[in-house]
Amino acid sequence: MTAIKHALQRDIFTPNDERLLSIVNVCKAGKKKRNCFLCATVTTERPVQVNVVKVKKSDKGDFYKRQTAWALRDLAVVDAKDAIKENPEFDLHFEKVYKWVASSTAEKNTFISCIWKLNQRYLRKKIDFINVSSQLLEELPKVAEESVPSGENQNVAGGDEEVVDEYQELNAREEQDIEIMMEGCEYAISNAEAFADKLSRELQVLDGANIQSIMASEKQVNILMKLLDEALKEVDQIELKLSSYEEMLQSVKEQMDQISESNHLIHLSNTNNLKLLSEIEFIVNHMDLAKGHIKALQEGDLSSSRGIEACTNAADALLQCMNVALQPGHEKLHAVKQQQQRFSDLREQFARRLASHLNNVFVQQGHDQSSTLAQHSVELTLPNHHPFHRDLLRYAKLMEWLKNTDYGKYDGLTKNYMDYLSRLYEREIKDFFEVAKIKMTGATKEGKKFGLHGSSGKLTGSTSSLNKISVQSSGNRRSQSSSLLDMGNMSASDLDVADRTKFDKIFEQVLSEMEPLCLAEQDFISKFFKLQQHLSIPGTAVGEAEETDGGVSSRMHSTGGPQSVSSENHMIRQMMTKIFRCVEPELNNLIALGDKIDSFNSLYMLVKMSHHVWTAQNVDPTSFLSTTLGNVLVTVKRNFDKCISNQIKQMEDVKISKKSKVGILPFVAEFEEFAALAESIFKNAERRGDLDKAYLKLIRGVFNNVEKVANESQKTPRDVVMMENFHHIFATLSRLKISCLETEKKEAKQKYTDHLQSYVIYSLGQPLEKLNHFFEGIEARVAQGVREEEVSYQLAFNKQELRKVIKEYPGKEVKKGLDNLYKKVDKHLCEEENLLQVVWHSMQDEFIRQYKHFEGLIARCYPGSGITMEFTIQDILDYFSSIAQSH
Repeated sequence: MTAIKHALQRDIFTPNDERLLSIVNVCKAGKKKRNCFLCATVTTERPVQVNVVKVKKSDKGDFYKRQTAWALRDLAVVDAKDAIKENPEFDLHFEKVYKWVASSTAEKNTFISCIWKLNQRYLRKKIDFINVSSQLLEELPKVAEESVPSGENQNVAGGDEEVVDEYQELNAREEQDIEIMMEGCEYAISNAEAFADKLSRELQVLDGANIQSIMASEKQVNILMKLLDEALKEVDQIELKLSSYEEMLQSVKEQMDQISESNHLIHLSNTNNLKLLSEIEFIVNHMDLAKGHIKALQEGDLSSSRGIEACTNAADALLQCMNVALQPGHEKLHAVKQQQQRFSDLREQFARRLASHLNNVFVQQGHDQSSTLAQHSVELTLPNHHPFHRDLLRYAKLMEWLKNTDYGKYDGLTKNYMDYLSRLYEREIKDFFEVAKIKMTGATKEGKKFGLHGSSGKLTGSTSSLNKISVQSSGNRRSQSSSLLDMGNMSASDLDVADRTKFDKIFEQVLSEMEPLCLAEQDFISKFFKLQQHLSIPGTAVGEAEETDGGVSSRMHSTGGPQSVSSENHMIRQMMTKIFRCVEPELNNLIALGDKIDSFNSLYMLVKMSHHVWTAQNVDPTSFLSTTLGNVLVTVKRNFDKCISNQIKQMEDVKISKKSKVGILPFVAEFEEFAALAESIFKNAERRGDLDKAYLKLIRGVFNNVEKVANESQKTPRDVVMMENFHHIFATLSRLKISCLETEKKEAKQKYTDHLQSYVIYSLGQPLEKLNHFFEGIEARVAQGVREEEVSYQLAFNKQELRKVIKEYPGKEVKKGLDNLYKKVDKHLCEEENLLQVVWHSMQDEFIRQYKHFEGLIARCYPGSGITMEFTIQDILDYFSSIAQSH
């Protein structure tokens, strides 16, 4: 190992100015055994750098090469694996963990010891040595010092403990002295022995001089000892003086302690006086009410704006004085108790005076508003309460003060306000709805017809339907229509439209007047009584408000303190329900009247009410107005559904005349009227879905009852009834373009087409009856297997028989038969639908189709016979055209 060490020093480390201190033969753990050397080195130049170098033998020769180097400062952990048992394995933790197996445990221990010493000497950093015997680190084995050959002029330390530990760097002074000494001995480098002998001689000379100096200084030592004895005597005298001074200072200390204690008591007294003064100033500043405020609370004018402002400021100041946060113990002071009692008396007195004044204002306002009812009795408008609200809002801050200080009087004022205003609004709203009813029905015999007597406006008439369907013949209807035209310039349908438009405007005006009235009152209640109206209570209906004979139940504020936002919102709805308790019944009465006047009015009411409900819910979905209109909307929807059900029932109850032709059924015409009216009303409406559902019910009723009437008809053929009515339905749906009835429109068209074809075939029948029977016989023979060209050889179907049959149907007879057919069709069809020419043209096409069929049979069964009909297709076209023109 020594030879390898010298070789590595010479070949690898000396050229790099490094000294090799320790070496260990290792191989990597767990892999193929490939030996290498780990070397601990230091540089010869300052600053000294310590490295761990991996040296490996070259594959191409016997020389060694430097493979990897790690700085010792990057070493974090040295793991010897086992501190007790001998184990050649060890780990070095640099940037990653390197696992090694040494050739012997002794080499491993020597290498680890060298690393420990180098760390202690040069780095002084924290390297963790784990699983290393403490004995190995404390009693480090000496590493033999080995030198390189003299030709290298370098000494390599083996790294033993003495060399490493005793080595100390020269300071600047020492380096300078050595340089001076070596300059005086130029031969020191070439002849080291001579230089060493000279140094030895000079050292002996210095030692002799030192001994002589010590012996010469004995006299000086004796003199020094005497001086020390004298100094000790002086110290004793000083100690005596200090003792006397200490006794004197002790008395002074006692006096100073007494003065300090006295000063502490004085400071404590001053501190207490300052605190007492601060407490007194706090009580006086926060519990002293100005004389002006006291006078305003006792005598302030609550009717003028200036007086109200003064009373408001005084009330706020009183509330601040009463709510001041007193320190513990303040309330036990007699003056504080007196002041608090005085404040309580002032609060009670002012609260009583304020409540009395506001009650008088409520009563006076009720009288003032009553005097203005007369001017609104003939107009469909509601009195404006804005001036009343404006005057009362001046007291809003005082109401808030009263709510926070005396909830009992606040609650009493709330009930009185609801009581007075409910009676006032009841008179105004009832008179308003009375005017609306009069304008709807007119104060004439027509009003009495609907049970509107005098000014009461109550419905006492019967609930029988106004629009009874009476099915009459088309001739009777035409005569009635002409008589109505003779009665005036406007038709009955025009009168109905005018009345319905008038009703729609009146109903819209009623809702438009009610809506701002309720919203203004709700806004005023929120501001005047200081109630929040922005949050809602889920699942609470207006109808759930508990009321007593005196108004809103006091359970809403059982503790007498401020309410939560949700309960205040609930209180607003209860107050509105109490004040406007007559709104919903009056609206329901008005809706009942409109429905009684004309059941189609429910369409107008449904659209208007839906729009107003939608508007109210966008503003506040839980408000009184939104809830009330929602309840009324349910009633309107029921009336609408009832109107649809009544129309379906009237369809089912239709009875047709047995003596006259049916024509267009009344309920078909009425469906047209209803659909046209509904489309004009529900244009851009919010509740279009309700109308679509009604359409589906009605159209099904129309379809079913048209078939029912057609089956029962005796005078008019079934196909005619179906054809005319479904043609009318198809035309109506095509004109109105109702999207939800597209399927029904196609169905109506199909039914119309099918029954038109059926009627044509049925009416046309077999105009050439004998000829028809003849050819049916031919078709029967062919069906039995006889070839068409052999049919003429049959005795019953020879050419002579064919010519005989054809001669019986000359053109004149055919035209006569068609003329009779035209008259028969004209009797079946009605004039309103104007389908005669359509039916006649279809009959022409069917007749020509049968003619071509006969011609084809003659050509196939009697080829080359030259037999033809007595008339041609052109003759048929002329017959149909001339008959149509003649009628």
